[in-house]
Amino acid sequence: MNRFVLLSALAILPLATPAAADVVQATPAGFEIKQVVTVDTSIAQTWDTLRAPQRWWSKEHTYSDDSANLYLDSQATGCFCERMKGADRSGGSVEHARIVYIAPGRMIRLVGALGPLQAEAVTGTLTFKLDPEGSNATRVTMTYVVGGYVRAGADTLAPKVDEVLAVQMLGLKSAAESAPAVEPEKKEKKK
Repeated sequence: MNRFVLLSALAILPLATPAAADVVQATPAGFEIKQVVTVDTSIAQTWDTLRAPQRWWSKEHTYSDDSANLYLDSQATGCFCERMKGADRSGGSVEHARIVYIAPGRMIRLVGALGPLQAEAVTGTLTFKLDPEGSNATRVTMTYVVGGYVRAGADTLAPKVDEVLAVQMLGLKSAAESAPAVEPEKKEKKK
């Protein structure tokens, strides 16, 4: 997806948001976004879904216009990437972010400049933290901290990036709640 089309898509995005969404701060040099959503499934179910962005990331916010081309290699240095299918069948790929910290069932942190930020001189840190909410729900807290040089000023993009990430959080919630139940991993007993 070219930059103009992506920025245009950001501008007309619907305003559906998770329960708590906030541009915490924004300056010309960077911004911080925080969103919280409660997913009515176990942490195991939510974690399983989080690790499969092809199931919940909106196709409108991909370069290939197909969420099925997304994947996440769930280990440190693992790629949140997208396969491209060119007209000449040569393919290609896009790195959206890379994992720098992963604690299964608790937290995943990625570094990458998402969407139109990729063409700017910025670093973005995207963190998903999972906490139990009652007996069978999960509170997902997502933060995205971006800093660097954005030609139009980072503060001008912050509200639109917040809206795009809100769509992704709602996609995560919907996909996790509609997926078949996942059993938590059981620890083996020592003999």
